[in-house]
Amino acid sequence: MMLRKSLCLVVVAGVLVLAATGCQLFPDRGLTVPASEMVQEGVAAAPRTRIGCYPTSTLGTVYLSENLGPHGYQYDFFEKNGVVYTCRAGHVDIIHLRIAADWTAYLTAKSFNNIMKNDPYFSYGMAVDRTTNHVNISFPEDWAQRPQAERAAIAQEVATAIGPYLAYTMTTWHEILTWFGFKCTGFATEFPSAFSWEDSFSNLLGTILATRALQDRTRPYNEALAVTLDDEMQALGIQPAYVARRASQQVKGDWFTGSILIFVDIKKRNFDIGLDDGEVTPTMLGCNGQCEENVEPVSYPVPTLEVLEKHGFSLDLQIEPREWEKDKILDVVYPDKKERKRRIDPSMHFARIMDHVKKDAIRRYGQNVDAQRATALYGAATEGK
Repeated sequence: MMLRKSLCLVVVAGVLVLAATGCQLFPDRGLTVPASEMVQEGVAAAPRTRIGCYPTSTLGTVYLSENLGPHGYQYDFFEKNGVVYTCRAGHVDIIHLRIAADWTAYLTAKSFNNIMKNDPYFSYGMAVDRTTNHVNISFPEDWAQRPQAERAAIAQEVATAIGPYLAYTMTTWHEILTWFGFKCTGFATEFPSAFSWEDSFSNLLGTILATRALQDRTRPYNEALAVTLDDEMQALGIQPAYVARRASQQVKGDWFTGSILIFVDIKKRNFDIGLDDGEVTPTMLGCNGQCEENVEPVSYPVPTLEVLEKHGFSLDLQIEPREWEKDKILDVVYPDKKERKRRIDPSMHFARIMDHVKKDAIRRYGQNVDAQRATALYGAATEGK
């Protein structure tokens, strides 16, 4: 489940109840075994809700330093969530990262289970939106006749590719929904946070760290993810919380306006989801001498399904939107209403949707709406301040 940064404060109490349900009365065995065995064991419940925030220096945004606490697939009171600033990746939304990581773990385990059962179909979706994601897996003809050990080894490799692919696609779809005006409460739009400058990179990084954590042969998933996250933040050059806030504050008025939560308007977005070069590059902001000069941002590859072909598998993912905003998106995907379908194929249609989103963004905010393009100009303008 996922609660976006539209900050649906009127339902915070309800969200806390939902989060509490993630703290199950009985331990989930998949979370107690070593993380490398979690894929085979599976997890009983989909990831819990987490409450997000903006990257902007506004009332309600929580900035964090290097102590990020434990990780809790189920509820953990000591888990820390908010926004950090790093020298090599700019702002990172730890909430989005954790959400994407947990969905990666869940969908990897779910894929493995279906593959081992020779079951081609499953569906999933976040509770906060109403989209259903339909997955159909095609198997090698002789799959059921292969030895158990061989099937398990291949299923592990294939599932480890499918999980992050599905999780990253799902989080990207949520960004698309919010751009088209999705309202989790029915009246407060989440548009201000759609493709905010740290979102897609944070989502992607979550899938990458979960994939690493699932290779841990000694620690349970929660502990493995916490260690992997801490290590990656150190590698990226995580800064104190005041630096994260100051980096946002110095672009106020240019990159965003407003001082209180839902009244914020983010004018700079990052639309890089890896369609052009297969990588996502983070948005960098100046941090007033806290980082080395001319630090190059680190780019990460988006998940792919190349390994499936190697083993004779293929996967078809279809997104079936059920939100009020679905017709706006379907109009973009299927301009000829005679050819209108109810589902979206992200491998075919995301490029068309993102082209529309970028043009709409330019119409709203001008040519420099893309934070990636504005970063270099901003850095040069603020050097030495």
